[in-house]
Amino acid sequence: MMDMLKYALIFVLAAACVLAALNSVRARRKRDPLERGRHQALTNVWMGVMLIVLSVLAMLMFSGSTVAVIVEAIFMVLGAFNIFAGLRSRSYYSRQQKANS
Repeated sequence: MMDMLKYALIFVLAAACVLAALNSVRARRKRDPLERGRHQALTNVWMGVMLIVLSVLAMLMFSGSTVAVIVEAIFMVLGAFNIFAGLRSRSYYSRQQKANS
């Protein structure tokens, strides 16, 4: 059971990594600032997912020393902030794009 959870988290980590890289490349290729901002916001969301999944994986794989728990908690908070900021930015750019259409 625990092995399946680890494999699922590794799959989610790999998928988030690929999606973050894909959106980053798309953002750099766009000329329109609104499209660029939307893709950068999605990159932030996927980076946040990566940080949270990485911290959960570290919690499952390694024994809980004090330093490890602190680092994992920092990664989790940073990931949650990245997801929040990315979703907020994406909604802002989507509203701006609708207003300009």
